[in-house]
Amino acid sequence: MIKSMTGYGRSRQTRNGRDITVEIRSVNNRYLDCTVKMPRAYVFAEDAVKSVVQKLVSRGKVDVLISVDSTGAEASVVCVNEPLARGYYEALCHLSSTLELDSGVTAVTLAKFPDVLTVTRAEEDLESVASDIAAVTEEAALAYNMMRAVEGEKMAQDVLGRLITIEEAVGRVEARSPQTVQAYRERLENKMREVLQSTTIDEGRILTEAAIFADKIAVDEETVRLHSHMSQLRLMLESNEPVGRKLDFLIQEVNRECNTIGSKCNDLAISQEVIGMKAEVEKIREQVQNVE
Repeated sequence: MIKSMTGYGRSRQTRNGRDITVEIRSVNNRYLDCTVKMPRAYVFAEDAVKSVVQKLVSRGKVDVLISVDSTGAEASVVCVNEPLARGYYEALCHLSSTLELDSGVTAVTLAKFPDVLTVTRAEEDLESVASDIAAVTEEAALAYNMMRAVEGEKMAQDVLGRLITIEEAVGRVEARSPQTVQAYRERLENKMREVLQSTTIDEGRILTEAAIFADKIAVDEETVRLHSHMSQLRLMLESNEPVGRKLDFLIQEVNRECNTIGSKCNDLAISQEVIGMKAEVEKIREQVQNVE
């Protein structure tokens, strides 16, 4: 079933001590335009996130918002600056010897000197972090796709209802078209009788004129193509593949056939049917603009 280009999905998980939240939202766009917003420290995971989105979305303007709280994952490492500690020790020993003092130098004493001990954050496994963010993105994308599918189902039902309305109008046009030719023949015959009065009317001439008129206003080809377009539209609406661009093109063809019928027929009833069909086509076009 078709999917809408508009959707929203969110997921929040704690992985390896990191609280990761991913939100995905999208609006209509002719092509796929994916923008990822995340903390600068995790920009290295952007390609992995975009890869997840590209597998599920073919077009639309997609915004991915990512926040990461790594408080629980921060590991600290205590480093010893041995050359500096040794320098402090030797200096203290030198002072003790020079001033005849009891040195009593211990590790605790040395640790109190500046920069002997430093605390730093443990280096992160970038590949593991990127994998965690991508996993949360996948879950958010599933929720996002589910919403798009639900909206797509509603759109498909609306379009199908309008297709039925158009087909019914096409059927009435097909039924009315022969009556238009008959009415034209009667008008032509009456007019000729008024002009010629007592003179004998050439029946062959009337038949020829009626045939020319019938050929001029014939809409058989257009109605056959419309029925074909309707069938193709139904098949596309049931497809699991992205068909938004194809639907847009096919709706243009439907509109073109309606215009041709309207230009050929100067019958009021058929003109009213054409106006109704074009109104439905325009509503379908609005819906199709939001189909992936």
